[in-house]
Amino acid sequence: MRTLVWFRGKDLRLADHAPLLDAAKAGEVVPVFVLDPFFFAPERARALPNRIRFLLASLVELQDGVASRGSRLLTVRGKSIEVIPRLAAELRVDRVVAHRWSEPFGIERDRRITAALGATPFVLYEGETLAAPGQVLTGSGEAFSVFTPFARALAKTVTIAPPRAAPRSLPSLPDLPASVEALEAPVPTPESLGLDVRAAILPGGEAAARARLSRFLRRAAGRYEVSRNAMGEDGTSRLSQDVKFGTLSVRSVWHAAKAALEDEHPKAWRTYGSELVWRDFAYDVLRSRPHVLERPFRPEWEGFPWREDAAAYDAWAQGKTGYPVVDAAARQLLAEGFVHNRARMISASFLCKHLLLSFRVGEAHFMRHLTDADWASNDLGWQWSAGCGVDAQPWFRVFNPVLQGKRFDPDGAYVRRWVPELARLPDRFVHAPWEAPPATLAEAGVDLGRTYPEPIVDHAFARGRFLAAAEGHLRGRKGKSRVASKTKGS
Repeated sequence: MRTLVWFRGKDLRLADHAPLLDAAKAGEVVPVFVLDPFFFAPERARALPNRIRFLLASLVELQDGVASRGSRLLTVRGKSIEVIPRLAAELRVDRVVAHRWSEPFGIERDRRITAALGATPFVLYEGETLAAPGQVLTGSGEAFSVFTPFARALAKTVTIAPPRAAPRSLPSLPDLPASVEALEAPVPTPESLGLDVRAAILPGGEAAARARLSRFLRRAAGRYEVSRNAMGEDGTSRLSQDVKFGTLSVRSVWHAAKAALEDEHPKAWRTYGSELVWRDFAYDVLRSRPHVLERPFRPEWEGFPWREDAAAYDAWAQGKTGYPVVDAAARQLLAEGFVHNRARMISASFLCKHLLLSFRVGEAHFMRHLTDADWASNDLGWQWSAGCGVDAQPWFRVFNPVLQGKRFDPDGAYVRRWVPELARLPDRFVHAPWEAPPATLAEAGVDLGRTYPEPIVDHAFARGRFLAAAEGHLRGRKGKSRVASKTKGS
C-alpha cells in the first residue's frame, strides 16, 4: 500500500504521529507538506510574522528528521485543495492520511479535498486534542457551555492513550514522476518572505519543544498552582506554541506532566491538567459553535455599542496606556510573540472594558503577533474577557489593572522588565506611578506625560462607562426578546 502522509502545520513532529506511523507499517510512504500561499505568500507571512518564523524552523527540523530515517519530506508549492488531489493522482497512492483540523475553514478545505480525491480514501486521524470532537457531551447529547462540567465529563468518559514513539526508520521514497518533482520547492527562509530574525522568538522544532517540556518539569512544574499567575517569574511551561504547531502532541504533554507531578505535586498536576483540558474545551466550543469566530457566543451581545477610537487602540497595542501592567503585556507581545496568561487577561479586560473597544480588534492583534495564536483558544479567551463568552465569567467583573499588578507582580519584576522607564520606582508605586510624590518620580527619572504617559482613562470612570453601556444594551436586548416572544406566541 502506498500512502500520502500530509503534514499540515499542527503536527510538525515524528513522535506520536499516528498517520505517519500507521502508513509506515502498511507499506510505502510519501510524506508531504504544502507551502500554501494562504500562509506562505510573502504578504500573508508578514501578517503572521512570529507564527511563520516558528513554523519554518519546525518545518526544517521535520525535514531533517524524515531524511535521517531514510525518506524525504516533499515540500510543494500551491493551494492544498489543488496540490493534494494532484499528487494523489500522479503518485497513484492508495490513500491520503492526515490529522483532523477543527476550524471551520479547515473542515471546508477537507470537504473539498475529499470530493476532489474521488475514490481515493482521505483518512483523518484524531490528535489535535485530548478528546475526539464530539466525544464529550452533556447527558442530552449536546455540547457543554461551561468548563467545569465539561472537565468532569472528560475525566469520566475519555481515556487518554499513551503517546507512540517516533519511527526508527521510514520506507524510502518511491520514484517520483517528473511532474511531481516540478512542483517541489524549498522551504522558504524568513528573509525570503521579508521577515527579520527575532532572537526573542522561541526556537521551533521537536527537539526544542522536548527540551522546554523537560525544563518545565524539572523546575517550575512542582509549584505550578502558584507560579502560573506570577507574572515576574519563569513559572509557566511555555509550551503553548509547541502544542499549537504539534511539535509536541498534547497527549504526550499530558502523560509526561502527569507522571512527573501526580504523586508528589498533586495540586500542581490538577492545575496544569486543567489548563490542558481548558484547551480541549476551546476546541469543543469552536467545533460545536463555529459561528463564534464571527458572532458572540452569547447572542444577547450582538450589536453591542463598542466604541471606535484609533488613538486609544494604538496606545493599548503599543504599550502606552499609562497603566504599567497593561503596557508591559503589550510590549512583551511585540518583543517575544508571547504574553503571560495572567497579563493576557488583564490586557484583554482593559481593551474591552476600560477602553470599550471591541474584543475583535484585540483578538486580531493577538492573532497577528502571538506565536502560539490559534483560533479556538484565542477566541475563547477574548470572549471570556469581554463577558460575552462561555463559562461563569460575569460581564460586570472589571479587572482593576493596578490591583491586578500588585497582586500578581508584587515586586514589579514583570513591569520593570518590559517598562524599563519605571524600573527605579519603589515597589509601592511601580503599578501606579501617578500616585508617587513628585520627589520620588524625579529620583526615579520618571516625568509623567513625557518619559511615561499619564493614564489614558480613569479606572473609576471607565468601569462606570462600561457597566452603563452593558446594562443598557442587555436590558434592551432582553426587552426585545420578550416582545419577540409575545409576538411569536400571539
